[in-house]
Formats: sequence, C-alpha cells, structure tokens
Amino acid sequence: MLVDKRIYLASQSPRRRELLKQIGIAFDVLPLRGVVGRIDVIEIPHAGEPAPDFAQRMAIEKAASGWRAVEMRRLLRFPVLGADTVVELEGTILGKPADREDAAAMLARLSGRLHQVHTAVAVQHEDRVEMRLSSSQVRMATLDAAAIARYLECGEYLGKAGAYAIQGRAGAFVEHIDGSYSGIMGLPLYDTAVLLRSFGLTV
Repeated sequence: MLVDKRIYLASQSPRRRELLKQIGIAFDVLPLRGVVGRIDVIEIPHAGEPAPDFAQRMAIEKAASGWRAVEMRRLLRFPVLGADTVVELEGTILGKPADREDAAAMLARLSGRLHQVHTAVAVQHEDRVEMRLSSSQVRMATLDAAAIARYLECGEYLGKAGAYAIQGRAGAFVEHIDGSYSGIMGLPLYDTAVLLRSFGLTV
C-alpha cells in the first residue's frame, strides 16, 4: 500500500493532465527529455503489428522509460503512468500528422467512415507493471475540402493521432461513438481508475 497517494505522469499531454485532475488524482508531470542515459521510446509500429498491440507496447514502454527516470534522478518512488493513443482505419495505423498536408489527407480518409481509437494505459511501480486497453469506434461525418481546410486553420490537428481532437472543434464532425469518450481524448478514465486502485490509490 502506498503511503503517499501520488503518481508521476510520463506524458506532456494537456488532455491527460486535465483528465487526471477530473478524477482527483494528484500527480507530477515527469519530463523525459534530456534525461542522461535514458532509452528513447521509438513510436514506430513493428512490421505487421496490429494497432491495439502497438498502443499497448507504447504505453508500457513509456511507463518503463518514466520509471527509469525516477530511478536515475533518485526521485520519490511513486508509480509512473504512461499512455498511448492510436487511430486505426481498416487495419492501417494513422499516427500524428507530419504537417498540414498530411493532416488534410488523414481527415479526407476518415471522412464518412468508421474508425477505431485504441488507448492503452500502463502503470509501473518498482518491478510491477499493469496495463489496460480501451478501444472505441468513431463514425466521422462526410467532410468536404472546405470543411477540412477550415478545421486545419485552427491548428488543433497538431500532435493529434488521426489529425483531430474530439474534445475540440472536431467534435462537430463526429456522428457517433461506441466506447469511451475519455479514451478517445487520450486517457480512458474508467480503466485508469481501475489500474490506480490496484496500486493502492484512492480514486
């Protein structure tokens, strides 16, 4: 049982910070850049790796990288939470767009179609690692070139898997979801709460 009910978040995502605050979790953001000797998490799927497996592997690797940072910096040994979100369209992984043109192409592919969003959450404390996966289906409305161009003007697509943020302006494009809204945002709250309770944190 943990004496101090606190965790480290191995993510720079503002959305994940907001969602953790929503369920009352005390946390410190754990910056991973610039840690001497750390092993970088290479966010590239293996050949033939299914999207859910990729998300789970990334979440576990991010939590592990965070735990190494805790050890190397000799920080208080709170659990480390890592998460990863992957957008899948007919078996193809859509990552974060490289630029505006790439984002426009992704949104055109998602237009009028059903796709999946997989978010994995992993927690590591000492040698113990636990992970959960949330998979949701999202149906996007049909988008014409003008609608895509207007959306890209706001810059919301930057750093977003699949080039959109459901909690932002792109929420107007989503006809239907089947699954976890918070999972599509980047941190499924139910699964996160289950994990943290298993580590002795009150959620």
